[in-house]
Amino acid sequence: MTEKPPTANWNYPTSVRFGVGRLAELPTACATTGIARPLLVTDPGLAASSMVKRALDFMSQAGMKPGLFSALKPNPVARNVEDGIAALRAGSHDGVVAMGGGSALDTGKVIAFQAGQTRPLWDFEDIGDWWTRANADAIKPVVAIPTTAGTGSEVGRAGVIINEAEHRKYIIFHPRMMPRVVISDPELTQGLPPHLTAATGMDALAHNLEAYCAPFYHPLADGIALEGMRLVKEWLPVAFRDGGNLSARGHMLAAASMGATAFQKGLGAIHAMSHPVGSIYDTHHGLTNAVVMPYVLVKNRRAIEEKMNRVARYLGFTGTFDSMLAWVLDLRRELRIPHTLAELGVSEARVPELAKMAAEDPNNGGNPPPLSAAEYEALFANAIKGRLE
Repeated sequence: MTEKPPTANWNYPTSVRFGVGRLAELPTACATTGIARPLLVTDPGLAASSMVKRALDFMSQAGMKPGLFSALKPNPVARNVEDGIAALRAGSHDGVVAMGGGSALDTGKVIAFQAGQTRPLWDFEDIGDWWTRANADAIKPVVAIPTTAGTGSEVGRAGVIINEAEHRKYIIFHPRMMPRVVISDPELTQGLPPHLTAATGMDALAHNLEAYCAPFYHPLADGIALEGMRLVKEWLPVAFRDGGNLSARGHMLAAASMGATAFQKGLGAIHAMSHPVGSIYDTHHGLTNAVVMPYVLVKNRRAIEEKMNRVARYLGFTGTFDSMLAWVLDLRRELRIPHTLAELGVSEARVPELAKMAAEDPNNGGNPPPLSAAEYEALFANAIKGRLE
């Protein structure tokens, strides 16, 4: 028996109801956002689960008229959004409850965003001020309920959707895509199997780490990212070994939300590489981040060494880049993360295509410094063959 994590109410970056058993507050959370006919968006694997049934029952018992939509892929595509909008309109739903991992949270947020727009989805990619093209008043409210501790999408202002015609992930952004209320209940993550606990936890690490290393001035994000990395160091191995440990589950939920809060500062080449691999090979996003992470760290060493020294000191290591790299490699081994992209099925034949997509990915702009397609070709080749150089 382990201690339960504390119960708390947070208002940064949005209203977060954190604590064991707080799923029961879903009807109140909906009411505070003006949602009376919620569409619950989740993934197919959770649609018939007891936690989704409980969420639907809580809303029904409160006099709400909830609907359910779960026709989405692990890497969501535009068709999933279109089908979700059709379900929302057919049920006259006035808001979305997005429940699940990153795919369900992203899809739910984008459904709520796009349902009231007249322009194509791709017109709202996270480029410059493209978000100002949207009709902000037509965006429906969202309540987010994470069931994994990784993406942090519950506190994000964007959703990642694949354009299948282009085999490319688009980041759809608008400030009002931020969920109005988050229910962060560690109990909901207890059933996550070890391999998904590892992959999603490494996603949280990637977010905190890349945000901290991004070459922009945002000391608030830096502080959050540092503590997020400490929580991952202390608690991800525990959650991996003992999935029923509520303290570990709670701390990892917090670390995931912290990563997504921090990466408002920016991300980098880890994500720029992971996005095209996920688009073409349909790999798990967090797992792909974990595989490419050490190769990007080595590539960026000259630009990030002093920052990595500070992280190492904060985490209790010897205070050097090498100690941080060694920890990342040791953590991956402990979590049984593959060492190479080849183990995920990535072929050398597609490296030029992957490299071009990575160089064009918006997250490349946050890498210290941005990389060329030729540099990404070398990085992908290293990650496929397992060369840390």
